[in-house]
Amino acid sequence: MNNYSKQDILIKAEGVSLSYGDKLILRDINFEIRDILRPGVVQGQVVSLIGRSGIGKTQLFKILAGLNSPSGGKVTLHDGKPVKAGDMGVVFQNYYLFEWRTIYQSLELAAKKNPKFKRQDIKKEINKYAEQFQLTEHLSKYPQQLSGGQKQRVSIIQQLLNGSSFILFDEPFSGLDVVVLEKIANLILQVSLSDELKTLIIVSHDIETAVSLSDTVFVLGTESNKAGATIKTEIDLCSRGLAWKEDIKYMPAFKETIAEIKAVL
Repeated sequence: MNNYSKQDILIKAEGVSLSYGDKLILRDINFEIRDILRPGVVQGQVVSLIGRSGIGKTQLFKILAGLNSPSGGKVTLHDGKPVKAGDMGVVFQNYYLFEWRTIYQSLELAAKKNPKFKRQDIKKEINKYAEQFQLTEHLSKYPQQLSGGQKQRVSIIQQLLNGSSFILFDEPFSGLDVVVLEKIANLILQVSLSDELKTLIIVSHDIETAVSLSDTVFVLGTESNKAGATIKTEIDLCSRGLAWKEDIKYMPAFKETIAEIKAVL
């Protein structure tokens, strides 16, 4: 069994709902993400939000990021303040980058927003991440010269340089071939290991990949005779002995968990 403990609340959703006119999209969303401590290990949190296409994942994603306001309820951070735009790093599915800036210039702009970096250290930090993410030879290029996978890696580095403790990933595994998918999954794992309070929230319908990286899974779905999607179940992979396992996909309990999630969707 993994040796761990759950400590302070890092982010909390309370009674979150969202309506467009008379149509209820999200209903009574409640969950907490806590700081997970493991003795002798620097380990951030990785949470997956899973649901069918069109169920409301994107709307909930934007609320968590502070980009949209809920119709009811609230999302608060560890200090008790409501989340607002800029509190969380966001890696969108379309990997938005400044087309008129080189990759280095875009990363430099992100680093300058981080008060932890002294101006003379910015180049060193950019080069460090570029080497780690295999982008060194691409720093002088423009976004249109990069592949989709390379753009995604640049987007992740931007958020790391920004210094946010929270990073949300919008469908990070969508449209990737098997080789690139494995690389991106490993990169996300590396990000989670970079800081004790680093908290990653993955919004995805690639159930197996998302769950294999996570310590907690929230399943978004609808309930009979009730409008709007809500959190139907929370799965604590830590307590099941499935978190932080390199060979998780080969474990019978993992396959049983995947089947359980699919049955709820």
